[in-house]
Amino acid sequence: MAPLPGSAAAPTKRQLQQIEVLLRQHVTTLSSEEYGGREPGTPGETLTLRYLARQWFDIGLESGTNDPGNAWFAPVELVERVPQGSRAQFMHGKRRVALPEGGSFVVTSGLRSLIENAPLVYVGTNAGGDGARTELAGRVAVILDSEAPPPEPAKPGGAASRPVDRAGKLLESGASAVLTVLDGNRSLEDVLARRRRAGYALAGEKLGGDIEVFLSADAANQMLAASGAPTIASLHAAGAAPGFSAKPLGINGSFEATNRETRIKTHNLIGKLEGRRPGSGAVVLMAHWDHFGKCAEPPAEKLICPGAVDNASGLSVITEVARQLSAGKPLERDVYFVATTGEELGLLGAMAFAENPPLPLGNVVAAFNVDSSGLVPAGLPVSVVGQGMTPLDAGIAKVLKAMKRKLATGDAANAFARRQDSWALMQHDVPSVMVSTSYSDPARLEAFMKDIYHRPADEAARVVYGGMVDDVLIQTELVRFFADTKAWPDSRPAAGAK
Repeated sequence: MAPLPGSAAAPTKRQLQQIEVLLRQHVTTLSSEEYGGREPGTPGETLTLRYLARQWFDIGLESGTNDPGNAWFAPVELVERVPQGSRAQFMHGKRRVALPEGGSFVVTSGLRSLIENAPLVYVGTNAGGDGARTELAGRVAVILDSEAPPPEPAKPGGAASRPVDRAGKLLESGASAVLTVLDGNRSLEDVLARRRRAGYALAGEKLGGDIEVFLSADAANQMLAASGAPTIASLHAAGAAPGFSAKPLGINGSFEATNRETRIKTHNLIGKLEGRRPGSGAVVLMAHWDHFGKCAEPPAEKLICPGAVDNASGLSVITEVARQLSAGKPLERDVYFVATTGEELGLLGAMAFAENPPLPLGNVVAAFNVDSSGLVPAGLPVSVVGQGMTPLDAGIAKVLKAMKRKLATGDAANAFARRQDSWALMQHDVPSVMVSTSYSDPARLEAFMKDIYHRPADEAARVVYGGMVDDVLIQTELVRFFADTKAWPDSRPAAGAK
């Protein structure tokens, strides 16, 4: 088979060994105790970004922010909000309905949200929509957790199914608040464990003042009994009856929730390898640099999550891809290297990159994310997280075939599609996937997720470097292919085209 345009000769054994030595150096440094778990807004961030920027500059990259005022480091401001206050009160006419202590929890995405004396209406299995606005406006939509609809089906291409956000849809449809009666598998303790955690968003993102109320089944039955309303069981039966319409409960509710807010100033690191043909498009290679910092409490022996696999490994891979490309024949298209912040907090750095990009996103012909390499030895099949979701599949398959690498069968890896940074770019119509050997061995992946993932045990000593070297070679050839205008012609509409 003839080599692909721009492809390099197969590396020698010595060259492979040199790549592994450098990968070990990067992972060991970035996951060291000195870096403190690479938490955004801490000294660990400063050490991480200085180390990477120095490596990228020495390799031959230039700043890719395209912002003279912020060379290399693109500012990202995050908002952390932690639930602080919660109050729920119910009235039947002029009489207050007493509830058991600790039977309710109120949460908001805003700093403070208050609703007073709003009528409660049971909406059955209604999941919102334009037709619900009349019956929901100014009211509190009451839903039963046991009536949660089945998860949304997987999309073509194999993206994992996900639960329906019924509360979110009802709020969008005009409900003043949504009250969920926890009569199903979830307990109030389960909700508290999840919803009392800090929530994060980009500082410029609109944070609404919506209110969600959670009520234990015992508290709900006591409230209904005190007001003469039907029981939970009779509500469920009514909701299942043909022709059901929203049922007022004769109870009004007042709810208040507050959050404590902290601003976190952090950064994406952006480097660029300039191409020979400006204006012909660009390729993006990205990996998140952040982790959790301190993630355990005494008497645990180890308190820091070093994040060696997740994601010192990905940073190391894209750094060595940059070295390979910089030392080779100049590419036609620009290549941007992006180390994102806030991935562990909700893909926030990738979202910031997409919302304030250093180049028009329409100029990106392909983007590749690298996350959690270093799980498998050399020679395993290659998985594509995002297979079937972008136009990149044919080009990826062509590259792997030329490299004599086997493409993993099936789409099991797509279960991780929404859990990594390329998903944020995909939401902005950027063709973006993750190509990796790490997702081709389900047993190793499951063991990592069960015992090591997001724990102090994710340390450099556990990293497997054979697969990382493979990932360097694969990412290098992918970038070379998609940066070649003949191998991958620009499919963007011409300027002025309609």
